[in-house]
Amino acid sequence: MKNKNHLRTLTCLLVGGLLANVSNAQNKFIKEGSWRGAFKVNEVEVPFNFEVKGKDAEHATFSLVNGTRRDHFHVKQIAQDSVFIKMNTYDAALIAKIHEDGSLTGVYKSLVPSFRGAALPFTAEYGKTYRFIEPEKEVKANHNLSGKWAIKIISKDPVADQVAVLEQKGNKLKGVFLKVTGDSRELEGIVQGDEFTLTGFTGPSPWLIRGKINDDKTISGEVGLGIYNNLKFEGTKDKKAELPDPYALTYLKPGYEKLDFSLPDLNGKQVSLSDAKYKDKVVIVEIVGTWCPNCTDQTQFLSPWYKANKDRGVEVIAVGFEQKDDLEYAKYTLGKLRDKYDIQYDILFGGIADKKVASEKFAALNKMMAFPTTIIIGRDGKVRQIHTGYTGEVTGKYFRQYVKKWNKDLDKYISEKSVAATDVALN
Repeated sequence: MKNKNHLRTLTCLLVGGLLANVSNAQNKFIKEGSWRGAFKVNEVEVPFNFEVKGKDAEHATFSLVNGTRRDHFHVKQIAQDSVFIKMNTYDAALIAKIHEDGSLTGVYKSLVPSFRGAALPFTAEYGKTYRFIEPEKEVKANHNLSGKWAIKIISKDPVADQVAVLEQKGNKLKGVFLKVTGDSRELEGIVQGDEFTLTGFTGPSPWLIRGKINDDKTISGEVGLGIYNNLKFEGTKDKKAELPDPYALTYLKPGYEKLDFSLPDLNGKQVSLSDAKYKDKVVIVEIVGTWCPNCTDQTQFLSPWYKANKDRGVEVIAVGFEQKDDLEYAKYTLGKLRDKYDIQYDILFGGIADKKVASEKFAALNKMMAFPTTIIIGRDGKVRQIHTGYTGEVTGKYFRQYVKKWNKDLDKYISEKSVAATDVALN
């Protein structure tokens, strides 16, 4: 223990000395303006774009660009020629060295303690606004991919099919891949002859989708997330392609009508659904993880919704499953989520980010299929609705349909009489 404390003290002194030197020296900083970056994933280039506003770390904003979407991050100077860009609620960062010519080299790295996965190397060049190839070098597209596509994943293991919604103008391609668990967020792409590529990087691991256009109605290729989950797929143009009903995938086991759990909040206090705070109220249970982009998208929707509706007799409980089974770590990660989205409802810690563990904590459910999963409980304490996954704003009509149904259903559940009011009426 003494050795560990000595090591921590020494580390603090070294970091403190480094930061002191940084503040006293003439720092190099990322040039203000537009940039083109590129990860190296299994020897394949995965390009992304970003913008920098501000001339020093104290005032700068680093923004990842994906179509119309902008994700903003703070920059920290960690050496005279190096910067650290924390990916907000995702426990990961871009760490970059600034070279004499202004270019960047670095890595995208997980910050989860004891994480053993590989870091992704990247480079970045200033002043380049294209993503894939210089406009003058583009090859004419032989096909137009605009429309809806049924995506069949080819795997030995059971993997749910997906739906892609694409829009192409000339060589430029954009779109979103939808899964039962959520969506890819906005992807940018290009069509070159009979080949296409889509990429996206919003803070979590980057997306890379590339393939061949066989004809006007069939495509084939690979979809990957970072260095993981590279899966082959076949796609068929199908305007009727749909995912399974997200309200029917997760349900209560026979014999169950209610949920029952008791979990610690971020201060270690046990919180249960049976607590007086939730009695006679509509309760929304949001099962999430800070590492999960669809979870943060849902939280971005749910937090302001709760603030606008909390006086109507509704409560929300977020249950976070994190990348480390440790309350102190969860206090840090879920606290970042709370602060970023100004969450005013209770946040509990469920355990390690694992669907099997989540299924054990919510034993009344048939299984935990996805993060996020949202459970709506009526004033009588009975489960009224369970929604698997989340479809964000980029999905267009799917998001609008979700919000319309959400508001209609919650208005109905909130308007129902409480158990106490019913008892009074009966007497």
